[in-house]
Amino acid sequence: MGGTARLRLVGFPHAGGTATLFHGWAARLPRGVELLATQYPGRQERLAEPCAADMTELVDRIADALEPELDLPLALFGHSLGSAVAYEVARQLDERHGIAPERVVVSGRGAPHIERTGTLHLLDDDRIVASARRLGDLGSAVYDDPDLRPLLLPSLRADFRLIESYQPTDPPQLRAPITAVGGAGDPGCSRADLLSWQALTTSSYEHQVFPGDHFYLVPREAELLAYLNRRW
Repeated sequence: MGGTARLRLVGFPHAGGTATLFHGWAARLPRGVELLATQYPGRQERLAEPCAADMTELVDRIADALEPELDLPLALFGHSLGSAVAYEVARQLDERHGIAPERVVVSGRGAPHIERTGTLHLLDDDRIVASARRLGDLGSAVYDDPDLRPLLLPSLRADFRLIESYQPTDPPQLRAPITAVGGAGDPGCSRADLLSWQALTTSSYEHQVFPGDHFYLVPREAELLAYLNRRW
């Protein structure tokens, strides 16, 4: 952590995703903005840890981990599942500490009050991989590796179970401004879905759509960060 930091950006990946989603971000962020990439339990170096059973458990653990980082303002970025995590972490920070993030950026998912529960997590292995691929093909070849598949599928299934069981009643508005971003060709998140986040802030709201599918943010990383860097 550098002494000249003015803001910490916390990134939350998608279902089945890892902190490596953000591996190229630090080099593209403005001076003074530090990146904290979240690694959910049950994958990579946290493979031996059980995956979070539900959103409350995951968010409580993340909020605990962020306690030492509150000496600087925070901004939150979440993609897909991570959008819901970012929203809930923002709620938790306000409830615990009276802190509103400088900005919450939600990507590739509608707001909690419009999303519905699902049953993808109950599918067999081949069908759950096919369902994930329907959104885009980011790194999905690893699921075809017979050695890697048993290591990776449990976290994908657990993440699907977590987000499909998440349906808060009357989710409250955040005090933080919300920026919603997504891919123009995302089959799982329309422009209307992005617009639904406007109802969940008492501050400002804006949205931007980029070319690409659900995982637009990988090939369009430079464009996305050029857009966001004007807002940190």
